Order: sequence, then structure tokens, then C-alpha cells
Amino acid sequence: MLLAAALLLAVPADVVSASRCWLPPVVGKVADPFRSPPCPFCAGNRGIEYRVRDATVVRSVASGSVTFAGLVAGTRYVVVDVGGGWRTTYGRLDSSSLSAGDRVVAGVRIGSASGLVFFGVRVGEHYVDPAPFLGRLVGEPRLVPTDATAPRPTRSTTVRCR
Repeated sequence: MLLAAALLLAVPADVVSASRCWLPPVVGKVADPFRSPPCPFCAGNRGIEYRVRDATVVRSVASGSVTFAGLVAGTRYVVVDVGGGWRTTYGRLDSSSLSAGDRVVAGVRIGSASGLVFFGVRVGEHYVDPAPFLGRLVGEPRLVPTDATAPRPTRSTTVRCR
């Protein structure tokens, strides 16, 4: 166990971060991409904002523990600690039944939103661009029989990031 911990510490941070690949939290079009602010209190966009339909379900991109769920200046946010110093933030939510301390698994409902949804990623105290960690499902297309015969088994799909 000590050897495994030592090996993890020896791995460069960019290799560890490159292994994260998640499905986006919503189906929607990017309305405002990540824009790193030039200073800690300067303007920018510390995540991705998606334009979504009314009552769109927002899902957790990874498993973890809710560290914050509530209102900030009248806007509902949920923050999930996904391990390794990484936290994901879901904002502009219309509703959420989660509370601090709740455990979530990847794909579980975080809440719902209408109009715009914010999704951010922090590593330690630094916001990073979530886009490189968001992928899409890929698999091999197949024809499905229309004559009531049993379809061939599906091959597994995977999430592929850029």
C-alpha cells in the first residue's frame, strides 16, 4: 500500500488530470465557454455555461460528496468533491434536493435548470477549463432488426475526451 501511494506521488499532475474523462452534466449548447480571469478577483468565466431547455435535468459528472448545496446571492449551487483535490460546481439550478454531506454517483441527478446552467471545475483553489475533461459516448453503430428477431448483443460504449 505504501508503495502504491509513493508511485501516485511520483506521477506528474498533468498525467493524473489527463485520466479524467466525464460526460457533460447536461445536454445543451455551450452559451459561454471558460475564460480564465487575469487575476483572482477579475472578470472572466470560471466554468462553462450551457443553454438548456426548461426543467433540464443536471447530472453529476463524477462520484463524490456534496460539500455545499444552497444559494449564493440568490442563485442555487451544488459543489461536489470528486477526490484528489478536485471539485465540480453546478450552478444556476432551479432546484436540488441535495445537502452538504450527501454522496452522489456519476450520472445521478444534481437538480434541474432552465435557461442557463453553470458547470465549473476546481483543482485545489484554482478554476480550470472543464472542456478538456468532457467527452462524448462513442461506440460502434449497428443495425437493429425490424422483423422481431433478436438483435445481436451491443458492444460496450465508452466516453472519449479530446
